[in-house]
Amino acid sequence: MNLLPHTLLYLVLQFLSASAQTRLQLPLNAVSQFSSGNGPYVIPPAEQVIISVAACSQTTDVRFLISNESGSATPSISDPGVGEIFLSSGQGQFTGAFENGGAVVVVGTGSFEIALSTTGRPMHALATDLPLFGDSTSNQAILFSPPLFRLEVPGPTYPNYTLYPVDIPQDGRPTTTSNYTLSLFPTSSLQGSFPRSGCFLSRQLDSDVNVNQSLWLRDEQGWRSQFLLGGLTPSTNYTAFLLESSSIVRGPIYFTTKSAAFPCPLVADLPYCPGVSYAMPLPPPPNNAEIYTGDTLPSELSDPLRSYLTNFTVTLGSFPCGRDMYSPLVTCLDCQREYRKWLCAISLPRCSEPSPGNPNGFTAVAPEPTVTGLSATKNQDQQVLSALQPYQTSTPPRNSALPQFTSSYQMLLPCIETCTAVDRACPAFIGFKCPTAQFNGAASYGIGYIDSADGDEKKGLTGEAQDRWGNVWCQLG
Repeated sequence: MNLLPHTLLYLVLQFLSASAQTRLQLPLNAVSQFSSGNGPYVIPPAEQVIISVAACSQTTDVRFLISNESGSATPSISDPGVGEIFLSSGQGQFTGAFENGGAVVVVGTGSFEIALSTTGRPMHALATDLPLFGDSTSNQAILFSPPLFRLEVPGPTYPNYTLYPVDIPQDGRPTTTSNYTLSLFPTSSLQGSFPRSGCFLSRQLDSDVNVNQSLWLRDEQGWRSQFLLGGLTPSTNYTAFLLESSSIVRGPIYFTTKSAAFPCPLVADLPYCPGVSYAMPLPPPPNNAEIYTGDTLPSELSDPLRSYLTNFTVTLGSFPCGRDMYSPLVTCLDCQREYRKWLCAISLPRCSEPSPGNPNGFTAVAPEPTVTGLSATKNQDQQVLSALQPYQTSTPPRNSALPQFTSSYQMLLPCIETCTAVDRACPAFIGFKCPTAQFNGAASYGIGYIDSADGDEKKGLTGEAQDRWGNVWCQLG
């Protein structure tokens, strides 16, 4: 909170003294929205209050004055505590003691919100944890909230070596969830600056877009809200925010829909591969379904996966990992989890295509299986090339169980870290080994994106498989 120049504050308060008609007391631990008005808005007595404010439209042009005096019609010019809450991205906040109450006066025009919190957490905020982009097709996308509730699974202990079942149970959904809503709009539709406030963003959802929201236990980080979007426009950049309780804002993240000719449908909600949420080279889903799920994925694909997971779990269970630890950092539960991610990533290939902003950002020619020394690289514009490889209808599929696909497509290779995570987490007797950049690794994996080609952690060209700006370089699983 910064003090206003006395001359300016005096003029403001004189104006408000003449114009204020009513004094509205603000409720504690609630958000109050106003279409206009100057106040004063009374702060009830409290030992400590977090005052948060937000602009609710692009045309809102207001300033928020604050005082720890509530008895007079307006904040007193002689009170050294009178100051201003400045806005950043359409939001602002101040924390202070108001044992005798106080007041907020608003100068300017436009809609706004004021909230008083005594819980230690502001009711307006830009949170740092971001939504997660799954994938898109020409007119669909799948997004996830940050984890809501972490899945606590006890590690194997002697004599109980219980591991995950083949199908991760999805029926233990939490009874209470964060109240998330989605804000989505074409990036080009909002030019210039706009408030990153919940009251503004809550109105940003194209009426042609349909949203199917559900809960999904995607990974060990826990339950997430899953958003399946339909009715999107092909080859369009979108901006997405998530709003918690309408006033806590997470985002933005960005993504691009695929071209109108993109041939692959989305696959998600597979209990044996819960992290799969991307497009695959398959014919359209049966019965005019929106996407493939665990109930509709061809059994030629799902049955071998289930069998491999079962056999691996039985083999892993022969090792006494509940009593004789082979690592102070990981257990057999970690080994099984990482193996599942790797198995799903290599068995269920991901379709993709270059983004419109980087149309040449991919590997144009698939390397031969015997090729050596390839890893992540850049083009002449210093853009990182995604690990995309073209597949023609005559090219044998990576997974021989895949149904015949009648369209050419580009496959996004798994990140090598999907493989090395298994190597690190599993006991040596499993005999799991990964290829390297020096010996044909790049024919099967995206190498040098997250870790360097030599294996230095987080020292690759991107340091991550995808970012908040819509770039996806390899498939992490």
